[in-house]
Amino acid sequence: MAVTDRRASSLSDGGTDTAQRSTVPVPYDGVSPFPRVDPADRHRIPRWQLAATAVVVTFPFIALVIAVGWLWGSLVGPTDLILAAAFYCLTCLGVTLGFHRGLTHGSFTPNRPVKIATAIAGSMSFQGDVITWVATHRRHHAFTDRPGDPHSPFRFGTSLAGELRGLVHAHVGWLFTADVTPPARYAPDLLADADLRAVSRAFPALCALSLALPLGLGWAVSGSWHGALTALVWAGLVRVALLQHVTWSVNSLCHMIGRRPFRTRRHDRATNLWPLALLSFGESWHNLHHADPTCARHGVDRGQIDPTAAVIRLLERLGWVHDVRWPVPGRLETRRLS
Repeated sequence: MAVTDRRASSLSDGGTDTAQRSTVPVPYDGVSPFPRVDPADRHRIPRWQLAATAVVVTFPFIALVIAVGWLWGSLVGPTDLILAAAFYCLTCLGVTLGFHRGLTHGSFTPNRPVKIATAIAGSMSFQGDVITWVATHRRHHAFTDRPGDPHSPFRFGTSLAGELRGLVHAHVGWLFTADVTPPARYAPDLLADADLRAVSRAFPALCALSLALPLGLGWAVSGSWHGALTALVWAGLVRVALLQHVTWSVNSLCHMIGRRPFRTRRHDRATNLWPLALLSFGESWHNLHHADPTCARHGVDRGQIDPTAAVIRLLERLGWVHDVRWPVPGRLETRRLS
């Protein structure tokens, strides 16, 4: 789930980038480290782009320090918590419903306003422009946990040291590699969509808006700069940090910890991790998702909370999305292991 827009670098090298080479089958035994990336590839991403990624990844931690400072003098107010919850729900659904289940996997067909609105909301999560995000995630599914997967925690093998190193790589380290995913190969449908191209180009502005709105609303409600700044910290920076790490935990923890009740492809180690279900809006039912990627509901068993699926159901009843791919019991049972 990319943070910076790498489409320019991935489309300008005449089709010789790392991701395209990785489409060539590579022998893999399921335990060995992945083949190393050509060292020459490490210089393809401009330094300014790596710096921008570093800022986006690290700046939310600054919010935690600032938040502690605020708490020494005054507790967080109800306005801050309400705004933080509202913006978390908005941007999380933008990622889970818009970027992931809708645009990446085609679990449903949205009308044009829903398509644009969810793409904008997902962009405000600071996880990358919509086209790059979708391309990267489709590539992850094409090569899950084997050479070609951009963020597998098993990249460095299955030894203890390799898995610990791989956990860091899958969570955030992959964002700093030169392993570029070409949207022309993995997301040509999005590149052909004028609406999504416009949202993709607006990614930096939408990130700024994601912080400006809490600041402005905090000032409007409290009538003070103190209220504006606390809203910025909690509903802006802390909210961004939390959602980023929840999303990245699906990349990392949900391939290493949890249950695997459904059969997936060879080497695919996606798991169901229930403690993340609420915060991820149902995305951490990851084993089922990899067993049946186009299914609109990821939490298919009793008690498996899936807020994203509930919102899709509401949108379907309103007539704003159609062709929803709900779970088919017989299809699921053919994939169930336990």
